Amino acid sequence: MTVTVRTLYEQNREQLQLAWLTGEAGADRDAAPGSTEPADLVGYLNLIHPNRIHVLGHSEYAYTQRIGAARCAALNKELLAGGPPAIIIADGLAPAPSLLECATADELPVLATPLPAARVIEFLRVYLTKAIAKTCTMHGVLMDVLGMGVLISGESGLGKSELALELISRGHGLVADDVVEFARIAPHAIEGRCPELLRNLLEVRGLGLLDIRTIFGETAVRRKMTLKLIVHLIRRSTMDNEYQRLPLEALAEDVLGLPIPKVVVPVAAGRNLAVLTEAAVRSTILQLRGIDVTGDFLARQRKLIDSQP
Repeated sequence: MTVTVRTLYEQNREQLQLAWLTGEAGADRDAAPGSTEPADLVGYLNLIHPNRIHVLGHSEYAYTQRIGAARCAALNKELLAGGPPAIIIADGLAPAPSLLECATADELPVLATPLPAARVIEFLRVYLTKAIAKTCTMHGVLMDVLGMGVLISGESGLGKSELALELISRGHGLVADDVVEFARIAPHAIEGRCPELLRNLLEVRGLGLLDIRTIFGETAVRRKMTLKLIVHLIRRSTMDNEYQRLPLEALAEDVLGLPIPKVVVPVAAGRNLAVLTEAAVRSTILQLRGIDVTGDFLARQRKLIDSQP
């Protein structure tokens, strides 16, 4: 997704108390060109970082006052040569006339705010990172199980929604049913949300649409969760043909470039899938803490074999 300076201004004008000083003709510049790293999108004045939004505060203002008019003119020229999407004058400071003159000639957007420069930078880094995040949609049910974001996936008709309903009745929370929107909001974090049309709804065969928030209350739904585990439901025959009963290596599925831990659960009559899902979550929590049950078992097995005469 491309975010222009105009979009940035319109969506954050009230929160950052932004005022447009000059350069509205360049409002369609890309606010985050060529980078998805938060630290490279916006920051204090630093000429070695091209194509970033530069924020000028008290320190930058004091520096330009010390270096004199000639060096300040050279600095402005070098700043514009780096192709910044915009310049934000923070701390309620009055912009230097020479900077406004250069920006007007270059159609470079210059915005002003009374807020501290550090607060503006922190806010815009989070905003731009989320605005340009990689996104995708996946079929399944996203749940909050024991505080962990769990995507229940699998073929149609295997009981994903029924499993979700059972988990909700056990005190866990629903994020999204059927269609889940994912966004990579950080280098190691993928956030899942529900489309507005389907919010709070769960479709169960034979019952139709259920409003989970109305039936179970506010605590039964979540606005968003960070994806940590995928529970994939399969038929027993598929398990026998395609998967090992005791996999020696942990399974993972690529989602937006990140490997997400995955467990495969065969569906059969009499199996309590809700308990199995909770157990899978608890096991994943142990793995995140560095406890590898399978690895410990294999180590014990090798030790026992080596000890045999």
